[in-house]
Amino acid sequence: MKTVYVGMSGGVDSSVSAALLKQQGFNVVGVYMKNWTQDVAGVACPWKQDLADARAAAAVLDIPFKVFDFQAEYKQHVVDAMVAEYQAGRTPNPDVMCNQEIKFNLFLKASLADGADLIATGHYARTEDGQLLAGRDTNKDQSYFLYRVTAEALRRTIFPVGELTKPEVRRLAAEAGLPTATKPDSQGICFVGEVGLREFLRQYISAAPGPVLHRATGARLGEHQGAVFYTIGQRHGLGIGGGTPYYVVGKDIAANTVYVTGDPSDLELETDAFAIEQTHWIGERPQEGRAYQIRTRYRAGLIDGQLTPASGGYQVQLVRSERAVTPGQSAVIYDGDRVLGGGSIS
Repeated sequence: MKTVYVGMSGGVDSSVSAALLKQQGFNVVGVYMKNWTQDVAGVACPWKQDLADARAAAAVLDIPFKVFDFQAEYKQHVVDAMVAEYQAGRTPNPDVMCNQEIKFNLFLKASLADGADLIATGHYARTEDGQLLAGRDTNKDQSYFLYRVTAEALRRTIFPVGELTKPEVRRLAAEAGLPTATKPDSQGICFVGEVGLREFLRQYISAAPGPVLHRATGARLGEHQGAVFYTIGQRHGLGIGGGTPYYVVGKDIAANTVYVTGDPSDLELETDAFAIEQTHWIGERPQEGRAYQIRTRYRAGLIDGQLTPASGGYQVQLVRSERAVTPGQSAVIYDGDRVLGGGSIS
């Protein structure tokens, strides 16, 4: 009987993952990863409730339960890295960093050292022979966040809910009597619950107000709270009065200036070509001249495109324009259901 350590976050997906693995005959151990415990901007970090919910689910399932403390490593590899990216004017994805550095690196190594044969999480994705596949539920598929996981780690990983839809997971949780069956999905930043991104970043970044300029005319339209806090395509939170909606089309970090347009169809918001760097390929590299499907942000539609090797990474050419392709975000490359890998948009 193989032993599986299940990362139990206190949510319904990981609770059902543990239940399914036990039904399948595995020796299951639940593990809560203690990654972040600090309150932010007067909002309590939800970790204590999440830990209690994970422990309660493990008790219902009658499985052993452990806590792995990764706070120091999480601060260094996820939080500090995210802050540095924002300071440089880019928009990173902390969930991608967390999966790469914590869940499928530290958690995997700690679990194997503690006696596990395999690990499991509640991600909506699938794995097969060291390859990463999209989850069956296209509305919940989380393969986008997992593209930097290695083939070696995937061979040691099970995604028990990857073949299920969210409603099916909720139903199974209720049938199993799990206390997380009706718990809402977490929102906001992956590690600070309901706290807004700007409020979180203010704990680490000193930013001064600066001008919001109309890109076409140069007219000053208002004042922002710090250029580092804004991202391409952003509409809300600009602090510009009046009835016209404005969209961020660019920013100059050195000059602390944000540029906007009032035209939602402004061509500067659209692009069909961009570069990616810091690439990671799970198995084979993409072949030049072959069509792949490309996703430039979570929940964005897949667009056909080709990749050409370039200095420091790859040049991506899409068959049609995509909106708000943002430096620092990830472009993930699919070949049908299979994730080849991807890179950071530069």
